[in-house]
Amino acid sequence: MIADGTFQVSAFDPVTVGVEQVATALGVGVATMVKEFAGAVEGRSTTLFTSAFDPDAGVGTYVAMESFEGALDGVGGTFNFVHAASTSGTDRVDLLFTIVPSSGTGGLAGLTGGGSMRVDDDGTHRVRFEYELPEGTS
Repeated sequence: MIADGTFQVSAFDPVTVGVEQVATALGVGVATMVKEFAGAVEGRSTTLFTSAFDPDAGVGTYVAMESFEGALDGVGGTFNFVHAASTSGTDRVDLLFTIVPSSGTGGLAGLTGGGSMRVDDDGTHRVRFEYELPEGTS
């Protein structure tokens, strides 16, 4: 099954890491995020976002773990998903997008699969879940 939606970031808050960090060419940052989703993906998520990124050059990598509550194609519940990507300025490579196994609840219990994210030229943020639910669910 495929569920497409859009999302907006409603909160992005940097978090202080209480451990002395190793200095590298790209600084590492941690933040929490809240996203609001619409479309066949409807709900909200809370995110732990980590990146090593140079904003001036647009170069770096991020890793995000999201906890989603809402519905995929009208089926409600919660689950976790992880996504990551790298960029050298104008590209997105090494993309990862995976639903965390055994993390689903409610109608989304047993949810498996992956998906993708992208940002349109006009700034619209899009998400796609390519997923399966156990037989008899929906």
